[in-house]
Amino acid sequence: MIVHKENDERSLGAEPSNVFDMVGLSVYYGEFRAVRDVNMQIRANEITALIGPSGCGKSTVLRTLNRMNDLIPSARIEGLVNYHGFDLYGADVDPVEVRRRIGMVFQKPNPFPKSIYDNVTFGPRLAGSKEDLDEVAEDSLRRAALWDEVRDKLDQSAMTLSGGQQQRLCIARAIATKPDVILMDEPASALDPIATQRIEELMFDLKRDYSIVIVTHNMQQAARVSDRAAFFNVDAREDGARTGVLVEFDMTDKIFTNPSLKTTEDYITGRFG
Repeated sequence: MIVHKENDERSLGAEPSNVFDMVGLSVYYGEFRAVRDVNMQIRANEITALIGPSGCGKSTVLRTLNRMNDLIPSARIEGLVNYHGFDLYGADVDPVEVRRRIGMVFQKPNPFPKSIYDNVTFGPRLAGSKEDLDEVAEDSLRRAALWDEVRDKLDQSAMTLSGGQQQRLCIARAIATKPDVILMDEPASALDPIATQRIEELMFDLKRDYSIVIVTHNMQQAARVSDRAAFFNVDAREDGARTGVLVEFDMTDKIFTNPSLKTTEDYITGRFG
């Protein structure tokens, strides 16, 4: 279900296996069309990787899934983004509630300059949650595989944590609002290999309870962690305009071992990008 501005909750009954359906999705910044004609589905309890060269619109598409692009005044979409069968951009949908249900973890760890405890409980507190915040903090930190490392220093500043710990804290902060989906935009690109491995292991654990969409430039990471992969590329016109296009979307094993299109194979094998 999704909460609308008039605060009614609509029961979905038996939820479909597709969490998101994107149909003819194009994203514009002013007159510039950043991405065009995206048709793809995100399935429940899977990790979907968005891959492709810089400037192909991966992060733009990711941000349409929780309406983060709404925060850019010139941004608009054409087409449909359905979430559990609802038009995510319908006039009666509350974007704040959308962002609670569809959490996001960014490329660079961005903990608040507050205590570890206050970081995790910030979202529930802001939403007026009636839950025991101590329990929320412990549960979220456990799910983010961080509890054992910080349980005795919850009152310390989050800024004292290592980069990998900060990123797991940001994941715990996203989990604390009890989302349905977690979006990750290059979540390990700023981390060392050991911290990256911890984040990848965490993603495997989290997909039991959440649907995850990840943007990554790291082909090995996409191959390791994702169930399905969407390869985006850049369509450059003669006038120099560059628009992102979805080239191929399939099971990850097929994308990486037997892609349908030569362009996909060329990217996967490092011939460009």
